[in-house]
Amino acid sequence: MIPNDDLYQRTRRSWEAIWEEESSIRDEIEVLKEARTSDQFDVFPPFLSKEGYILEAGSGLGATLLLLRDRGYKMIGCDYAERALHQFYSYDATIPVNVADVHALPYATDSLHGYLSFGVFEHFAQGMSAALREACRVLVPGGILVMTIPYPNVVNRYVRWRRRSSGKSVLNNDDFFESTYTRRDLERELRDAGFDVLVAKPTSHSFTFWGLGGVFRAPGYYRTSTLAEFCGALARETLPWAFNYSTMMIGRKR
Repeated sequence: MIPNDDLYQRTRRSWEAIWEEESSIRDEIEVLKEARTSDQFDVFPPFLSKEGYILEAGSGLGATLLLLRDRGYKMIGCDYAERALHQFYSYDATIPVNVADVHALPYATDSLHGYLSFGVFEHFAQGMSAALREACRVLVPGGILVMTIPYPNVVNRYVRWRRRSSGKSVLNNDDFFESTYTRRDLERELRDAGFDVLVAKPTSHSFTFWGLGGVFRAPGYYRTSTLAEFCGALARETLPWAFNYSTMMIGRKR
């Protein structure tokens, strides 16, 4: 069932504005070239099949669809932000995309070989369980789920504590819901939804430092500075589960 509470709808409208006003397809493609993102594309593609279709659920402007299509994967996409899909279709009309909510996908049961979700499930105030079960439904037995989701790292915990101490909402924007999940929580969620956990990997350490602003940000759209990349590389080697911005989970449908 698709959630219909007010916060859910405000979050959806926020994404419409983000894709239309703050970002472009070329911006998103450039982000995928950043070290913090490109490293992830060395991890999960070997788990995916090139025999059947791979869905990116929450595909936005479609940069990931293009990158993986160029690597030989059969890609399709969907998003509940319709304007983003129109922008993508104007840029490249060769990859099928649908307006759809990840809680009620327009795909047959046991029909897809892969399901990708990058920065989506953290935006549901009711939790990710229903969306994960829907992901499991559309995958073939043995199909692969790949997801990334923010982790409650030390910087995130500090910011939330400061906001709570000052009487503010822990949300940076009251019209945009976002949460974090621990590794243990994610492993439990995947198992309960019908997946065996294959990989739990801390990622995007440099982006944690980007969130501090100042010298950690380079000019451009979400660009990390050389200092942020250095600090991120050091944190990845010494404290991987303290400074990771997100966690990559890879699961296989039982």
